Amino acid sequence: MIKKLQNAIDKANTIVFFSGAGMSTASGIPDFRSATGLYKNTYRAEEMLSHTFFEYHTEEFFEFYREKMLFPDAKPNDAHRFIAALQEKKDVSVVTQNIDGLHQAAGSKKVYELHGSVHRNYCTRCHKFFDLNDIIHSDGIPKCDRCGSIIKPDVVLYEEGLDEEVITKAINAIASADLLVVCGTSLVVYPAASFIRYFRGETLAIINRDATSYDSQCDIVIHDDLVKTFDQLKI
Repeated sequence: MIKKLQNAIDKANTIVFFSGAGMSTASGIPDFRSATGLYKNTYRAEEMLSHTFFEYHTEEFFEFYREKMLFPDAKPNDAHRFIAALQEKKDVSVVTQNIDGLHQAAGSKKVYELHGSVHRNYCTRCHKFFDLNDIIHSDGIPKCDRCGSIIKPDVVLYEEGLDEEVITKAINAIASADLLVVCGTSLVVYPAASFIRYFRGETLAIINRDATSYDSQCDIVIHDDLVKTFDQLKI
């Protein structure tokens, strides 16, 4: 299957990589649903990452958010770097469910972040921008130094909708691609997972450690470590 994927990459002119949490586990960021993932270690993770919890238990939200969601020392791994390097030769886009910013840190330019980014934070009243360090080094509830209002991470919480502009760009990229490579996602988070249905290109590939409900629809299925797989590919 590696050879088949290599041939598909070599042949394609327009490629989309659709990445999930498994893309960043080798960078030291835990995923959500594996045996060692966030949902296994933290009983109320889904509730604590909801808009309701942010609104009514704000201090507890940020305590959890800082401890479990922020990994400022994480670096891009070989999978991130392969995708970024491939952009130098082909029309490559990234559609990601991740909020860690590692695709951009590796050098990828065309990245559509479906669930936002921990690196962007905004005052809920005056909309002043704050970076990741402002959140990490704040105490309790982070407050805007201009108007005193709460700063909210630009991440999509449970009960919140995705950004319509990002959705449109992501779907358009997928719909126009020759090759779609799904990387490190179990494809159970909606509506993001449904976007691969817009793919009309020649080859649909999936690289994921575990089987998914979409495997039967793919032309290439690789159940293996993501970084190990990308290390076998050539630009």
